[in-house]
Amino acid sequence: MPETTLETRNPKLETDLKELASDIVRRAMSGGATAAECVVREGDEFSTLVRLGQVETLKEAGSRSIGVRVFNGQRSASTHSSDFSGAGLDRMLKSALELSKITSEDPFSGLPDPSQLGSLSGDLDLYSSDVYSLPGQERIAYARRAEKAALDFDPRIKNSEGGSFDAATGHKILANSLGFVGEYRRSYCSVAAVPIAQDENGAMQRDYWYSVARSLNRLEPPEHVGKVAAQRALRRLGARKVKTAQVPVIFDPLVATSILEHIFEGVNGDSVYRGASFLAGKLGQKIAAAEVTVVDDGTIIGGFGTSPFDGEGVPSRRTLVIEKGVLTSYLLNTYTAKKLGLQTTGNAARGLAGTPGIGPGNYFLQAGPRTPKQIIADVKEGLYVTEFMGMGVNLVTGDYSRGASGLWISGGELTYPVEEITVAGNLKHMFLNISEVASDLEFRGAVAAPTIRIDGLTVGGE
Repeated sequence: MPETTLETRNPKLETDLKELASDIVRRAMSGGATAAECVVREGDEFSTLVRLGQVETLKEAGSRSIGVRVFNGQRSASTHSSDFSGAGLDRMLKSALELSKITSEDPFSGLPDPSQLGSLSGDLDLYSSDVYSLPGQERIAYARRAEKAALDFDPRIKNSEGGSFDAATGHKILANSLGFVGEYRRSYCSVAAVPIAQDENGAMQRDYWYSVARSLNRLEPPEHVGKVAAQRALRRLGARKVKTAQVPVIFDPLVATSILEHIFEGVNGDSVYRGASFLAGKLGQKIAAAEVTVVDDGTIIGGFGTSPFDGEGVPSRRTLVIEKGVLTSYLLNTYTAKKLGLQTTGNAARGLAGTPGIGPGNYFLQAGPRTPKQIIADVKEGLYVTEFMGMGVNLVTGDYSRGASGLWISGGELTYPVEEITVAGNLKHMFLNISEVASDLEFRGAVAAPTIRIDGLTVGGE
């Protein structure tokens, strides 16, 4: 009997992506694989950048792609394609099956245990069709309105790197040979402005602000985005250096997320099992101040990191990573969990090809009781950081040194802008020296942190 190809099958398979994914898995198994999984993704995106009122870039695109991972005992291989013709899918599958016979064996590879598979039920509020409801000219108008609001805010706003509007929708399907088939849709839109302020001496400073949401009606008005961006740029005018000192450092929420990301890299099971993390072997130990509780929760309704299941078909869940300073869990996929003798935390993240990595759900630092203003009021002399430049973090040793700019705190108030400084310390000590966490937690992405205060850091200047 000749081998059946997708070209000889029901043409409905060309459009029913769920059935297509399941069919690829079935064909992989009949082709000799001991296990298989298939991912299909399709999406649309729109983006525009308006600079000084004129459209500078305009992009609208749709994409569709498919990937398959097959196992041959303890060997595995993956391939992917954007060619959905019968011949294209045949080539993709044949290549994966052939490669799986010659790759190295790995006793830890494989799909999750069947008992671990599943999907969250109910509407998670991840998709809204209204992100594409505006005609093209009105989308451009969103970008134009944000930029105009920034330029009109103050005569010192002399220039602009632009206003932008983006919208995207995505559809993901995952099927595997253990009987799991799942799908979900996501949408998002954003509006941003990047104005440039100039003082009387001609010195220029830029800053930005943005709003992002799952649906258009939850976006901040473009005029508000432009106004905040202008205020942020203006407060940087007249920036100066400061003398080197060891002072309290307060991290604005947009830069506080970077500290949280360093914790994520430290608890990432991939870094842990390779011994490339300063948090390896620290489960159950105090690694941060009692004010620090870090949660990874992929189940929050409408969250930017929410999904019904992870990249392997394991249901998303809430994981307490750090509880009052004590490291309670690493973040793991099936592979790293096996390596460490633990259970997956449902944090598998994957593209179309290769083995799954590890990604966050809605990963955040739990808010504290006091406002940022109250925390700043307690600082006699210190630094309020609004931007970091460059990378200077060693995740094995924890050594930390990054270029920064922000505002100097004196007498409990933000007094003048500072630039060309460095903030240095060691992550092990920095986490333990987080002395306050503010109440202003707000999600502008999958990773979020409120304002935080860290003591004992060195601010390097003149």
